[in-house]
Amino acid sequence: MKEKGIIIKNTVILDDSLLGYEACFFVLVRTNVHELSWQKKFLNALMKRSEVLEAHRLAGDIDYILKVKVKNAKSYDTFYQNLISDVKIYNVTALLSMEEIKSNSYVPLN
Repeated sequence: MKEKGIIIKNTVILDDSLLGYEACFFVLVRTNVHELSWQKKFLNALMKRSEVLEAHRLAGDIDYILKVKVKNAKSYDTFYQNLISDVKIYNVTALLSMEEIKSNSYVPLN
C-alpha cells in the first residue's frame, strides 16, 4: 500500500487533553471576496497555525470550516485575533464542541 501511495504517512495519536488542549472549536468562515489572491492569503494564514487541525472549503452558505484545538477560550481568542489581523474575513462563527462523541482518523477498508 505504501508503494501505491495509499499509505501517506505513519503517525502517533496523542491524548490532547493530557497535553492541556481542552477546547475544540469548529469555526465557520464566510467571505465576501472570492479572488484567488485572497484565497492564497487565507490558506497561507491557516497553514502557519498549528491550532488548525483541519480546514475544508465548503459548498453552500459557509465558505470554510476549520477544526481548531486550543487550551481554552482565551487561547481561541488569541488565535482568532491573529487570524483576522492577517486576512480580512467577512464573518466568523465559532462553535465550541462540548464533547467529542466519535473521531476516526482512518478510512474503513471494507
